[in-house]
Amino acid sequence: MKILKNLTETKELVGQELGLSNWHQITQSQISKFAKVTGDEQWIHTAPIRAKLLSPFKTTIAHGFLVLSLLPKFLEETYAIKSAKMGVNYGLNRVRFTAPVPVKSFVRGRVILKEFAEIKNGAKLTVEVTVELKDHNKPACIAEQVFLIYE
Repeated sequence: MKILKNLTETKELVGQELGLSNWHQITQSQISKFAKVTGDEQWIHTAPIRAKLLSPFKTTIAHGFLVLSLLPKFLEETYAIKSAKMGVNYGLNRVRFTAPVPVKSFVRGRVILKEFAEIKNGAKLTVEVTVELKDHNKPACIAEQVFLIYE
């Protein structure tokens, strides 16, 4: 984990990798709970036997939005700004789900600071998070997340 003193130090890292999160395994329980809470209970996520028989993936796969929902965890494990009093999610610029995430896969986030813009009492940061799939060449997701950091 990269520990940054303040936003001035953070600004100097635009264009650089901030770090890499730990690997996290995607479980069927996690997928099923996400399906229940979001109402997206399509069989490719929730029916392991049917998915084994009928899906081209031969197993259930995680929802793209489940994978996307892991970004805060990845960021938390990647870096911290000591002077920050508060961070607020501002949104996403671009999200692409580039590969399916089969159940029992391991994923992690690779974080690059793309942009830094000063705002009153803080900064607006844009990070690119590449969600990597263990033992796969293609990432599962690439997303640009924007958030506000206040000092």
